Amino acid sequence: MHAMMLVNMPVADVERSRRFFSDLGYAINDQFSGDNSVTLVLGENQFAMLVQRDLFDSLHPVETADATKVKECVVCLTVDSREAVDALVNRALAAGGTEGDAEDHGSMYGRSYNDLDGHSWQIFWMDAEAG
Repeated sequence: MHAMMLVNMPVADVERSRRFFSDLGYAINDQFSGDNSVTLVLGENQFAMLVQRDLFDSLHPVETADATKVKECVVCLTVDSREAVDALVNRALAAGGTEGDAEDHGSMYGRSYNDLDGHSWQIFWMDAEAG
């Protein structure tokens, strides 16, 4: 149905966010990045555009949620193994993110972290053959 997914999220400091997510191993799409935004490559045709808060605010007519105080959404991303879940979340914590929740249901395992702006990222693995 959709050819591309592009999630827009407000950030306090674009360069700080660029460093944080680069430390986690995410590639940056420079074609969709600039002084006021940085675009993370999440997968094939899947992107998160991190937009400087004042620009983000000017583009949307309603109040922008402060993700450190209210949860506006949770970005859920799969990885290939339980070990990959731990590796990515541990890199996020080492880069300054904060620990979120964790769940282990045997065939589904996940952990989450909050980035430097409070956005919640749920990283999980599912055993497709167990379902």
